[in-house]
Amino acid sequence: MRIVRKKFYKRDPALVARKLLGKLLVRKIDNRKLTGMIVETEAYYGKEDPASRAYKGKNKISELMFEDPGKALIYMVHANWLLNVTCLPKGIPGAVLIRAIEPIEGIEIMMKNRRIRKTEELTNGPGKLTKALKIDKSLHGVPVYEECSPLNIYHFRVIDEKNVGKSFRIGVSKDLDIPLRFYIKNNKFVSKK
Repeated sequence: MRIVRKKFYKRDPALVARKLLGKLLVRKIDNRKLTGMIVETEAYYGKEDPASRAYKGKNKISELMFEDPGKALIYMVHANWLLNVTCLPKGIPGAVLIRAIEPIEGIEIMMKNRRIRKTEELTNGPGKLTKALKIDKSLHGVPVYEECSPLNIYHFRVIDEKNVGKSFRIGVSKDLDIPLRFYIKNNKFVSKK
């Protein structure tokens, strides 16, 4: 497998969000790998985006969005950690929320982490996938493009455009006028149909 390089993330968040579909998210813990194919994402921008953490400029959560692309941006919402990856060149805020993955490797460990037995409900939401993969604030800022990181994204499958669904983002009170949520159609691990 080839790791997704830093330059991939230097682009528009909507493009990165779309192109992350089919990539493999890998969490390394104690010589074990927990992996899943990314099946749902959302794109976020800067001060022009009312749903973005960077809407009001730099703060404790959003400051990483202004730094180098390709880093894990992790913050808590409703008692759940959310995993984002920073986008765009340094100085321009942007990020992609990874909303859902299709579990592939380490499923038994993920089930233990989540304390559930239903595979379909294991990683079908942003808080569910972070619990399943033991992703928390300790991974905030790690570069996902460096092999030595405990969290990586690899090339895996290419998803044809006809199999990509689009919608407005989920759970935001104010949204932009364009659909910024992307998902693989008919995938049972997508959080909302």
